[in-house]
Amino acid sequence: MAILGAGVMGETLLAGLLRAGWSADDVVVTDRRPERCQELVARYGVGVAGNADAVEGAETVVVVVKPQDLDDLLDEIGPRLADGVLLVSLCAGVTTARIESRVGPGVAVVRVMPNTPAQVSQGMAAISAGAHASADDLARVHTMLAATGRVVTVPERYQDAVTAISGSGPAYLFYVVESMIEAGVQLGLPRDTSTELVVQTMLGSATLLSQTGGHPTELREMVTSPGGTTAAAVRTLEQHGVRAAFMAAIEAARDRSQLLSGE
Repeated sequence: MAILGAGVMGETLLAGLLRAGWSADDVVVTDRRPERCQELVARYGVGVAGNADAVEGAETVVVVVKPQDLDDLLDEIGPRLADGVLLVSLCAGVTTARIESRVGPGVAVVRVMPNTPAQVSQGMAAISAGAHASADDLARVHTMLAATGRVVTVPERYQDAVTAISGSGPAYLFYVVESMIEAGVQLGLPRDTSTELVVQTMLGSATLLSQTGGHPTELREMVTSPGGTTAAAVRTLEQHGVRAAFMAAIEAARDRSQLLSGE
């Protein structure tokens, strides 16, 4: 396997694969910063190479670069990609058709939208097949990504929505956590106490939602006694249009993903 682009997500995938039993001898990574490559060699014992050399002989090529850098990268590696290679793209907003137009017809392309909780093996990734990708190719990518969390297969037309929900989603939750911590400080709590209260409340609530399978409305109503403190808080959130603001924000993220796909 060649992993082109050893930033945060590239390293996250690399670490997950090695934890899942992959041999470091079977992985080559690339990065435009030589010092970053040496850091990964020291940390994981993987091989490093330039992009064109890295894909020579690789069965799977994982591309983890910024969308604006992708075309130049594909121009560089395209002639070196042999028929039968599986190219896995973690580039936000980039369609499989765009990638396929710059590589040979014998290259299978699978598009992935991961998210940052993959760093702690709690990621959520959605994968979509390109025109030449088989069920076996999808299964291969599913196995790879399962090393960093959960994986779902979706038609590619859903990927912009996936990007807006789970790809960008951690940022929304961190924003809420940040706001709640600041509110606790304003109410007189020490910052470390406020942080612990909020983080554990988030973790516990997510675990409760996941393990019970309860509807979020039902679980919210369990906390919301008539005329109580929670009811007062929820009423204030509704008055400030928080639900509508979240919907508008997620639509904006979807729109930006669509725009990236056309750039």
